[in-house]
Amino acid sequence: MLKRIITPLLMVLAFAFSAQAADLKMDCNAIYGATNFHSQGAKIFADKVAEYTSGSVQITVHPGGSLGFKGPELLKTVKDGTLPMSDILMGVVSGSDQVFGVSSMPLLANDYAEAKKLYDAAKPYYDKACRRWNQKMLYAAPWPPSGLFTKEPLKTVTNFEGLKTRTYDKNGAELLRAAGASPISLPWGELYSALQTGLVDSVLTSAVSGKDGKFWENLRYFTKINYAFPLNMMVINQDYWDALNPKQQEAVLKAAAEVEAYQWAQSAKSNDESLKILAEKGIVISEPSKEISDMLHKDAKLMLENTLKGAKKGFKAAINAYKK
Repeated sequence: MLKRIITPLLMVLAFAFSAQAADLKMDCNAIYGATNFHSQGAKIFADKVAEYTSGSVQITVHPGGSLGFKGPELLKTVKDGTLPMSDILMGVVSGSDQVFGVSSMPLLANDYAEAKKLYDAAKPYYDKACRRWNQKMLYAAPWPPSGLFTKEPLKTVTNFEGLKTRTYDKNGAELLRAAGASPISLPWGELYSALQTGLVDSVLTSAVSGKDGKFWENLRYFTKINYAFPLNMMVINQDYWDALNPKQQEAVLKAAAEVEAYQWAQSAKSNDESLKILAEKGIVISEPSKEISDMLHKDAKLMLENTLKGAKKGFKAAINAYKK
């Protein structure tokens, strides 16, 4: 008799506990393909969140920008809740909030250690900017250092003249324009055909992107100018975040911290692996000549000085914190 009473009671209590748990399902927009390490990181994050919240928070990752959002509109679409979550290449949305352009300032960070120092210095200002856009940054990790893919070798500064270079943000466009190239803004999805038709004959991007884009089919050289270590951030709409209870928020932040550390390591690993594949496919990889390096560093320094003159408070504060 006692067993017959206790069993239904346990079932009722279990149901009540389940009903009290604030279950939440969210779609997460991932702008890169499923095999890209940033998209893979988003999937790992979603799995960890499900584990740490005992399934009460479920995140479905949609790679390849399949939800229809990929570029400068991402801050707004997360702000208004059209997208509950998304990863965002910071430099692409720097036109909406200048501080997001910090990580793609040319030659400001020269290696992963400096890139991490820059991130730590700027993070409080990224967080403030996200709050202005009704969202919360959960984690961020860098792309591997950007270099130049070209059809012909870059031996002297004169080789930049006339290059039709696809860049991923206005900072890269400004630096290459100063070097004599003709920067072109173009969605990633249109790049392959642009290379084939000659609309573009060079690309400023990472070795990982060069590998993903099979650049060896159209280009032959990769010069490791280490232009920048641009950050990719994962954000959540603030209203969705506020809908989580404190334990769920704690679990999500735990997952985010673990994935951030993992993704920084994966960035360096992916860079090494991609360089190896590019070389195997026939891409000639080289360091820039001293003449080219000196020119780019000179132009980058001038560009930062000019940017700081009219920069907003958050951007200036982030740069100053990094330079301390």
